[in-house]
Amino acid sequence: MQLFLLCYNSILTIYILLTMEIISSHRIRLRTWQPGDKSAFVLMNADKRVMEYFANTLTESETEALIARITSHFERHQFGLWAAELKETGDFIGFIGLSIPTFSSHFTPCVEIGWRLAHAYWGKGLATEGARAVLEYGFNQLNLDEIVSFTTASNQRSRRVMEKIGLTHREEDDFNHPNLPLTHPLSRHVLYRLSKSQWRHRVRPVGF
Repeated sequence: MQLFLLCYNSILTIYILLTMEIISSHRIRLRTWQPGDKSAFVLMNADKRVMEYFANTLTESETEALIARITSHFERHQFGLWAAELKETGDFIGFIGLSIPTFSSHFTPCVEIGWRLAHAYWGKGLATEGARAVLEYGFNQLNLDEIVSFTTASNQRSRRVMEKIGLTHREEDDFNHPNLPLTHPLSRHVLYRLSKSQWRHRVRPVGF
């Protein structure tokens, strides 16, 4: 009986992991959100370093509202900002995924690739690795024609990731974010784009 229970629990654990996982790369698992992600996500969104290029850090209730919006996006579109964890440890490290912006601009409607990682996981190439896997999923599984990304003009870290994964920037695409006052220091945004045909010519194996 004990052997049966041990085998059953092992199979159940494997099943749960497989059903949770949506996208996989060499070091990262992108999966559905779980209740246990909340505490680490709250801390991450309260970190001024992580939120440097956002209008403000988030309170616990604001993070809960963000999780609700992410969940709602998945329900409407069957894709979204997946929770990211390290395969080796299972640690939650942030999110990487795709979303549809809710504001109007010259390039919308569109699908945006985005990421946000806890500070402890910066500088390790994890955002780039995960974003490449998401691009592959977006173009191959979702059959998207184009994926964009944008950030405030001064956010050089995110811009480097966009460039590493093959997105390109044209100055004439830059815009003022409609959710921020024109006088706000983060108002001016840069737009990066990648079409499916461009991606096919630039594609690299996921995890490299």
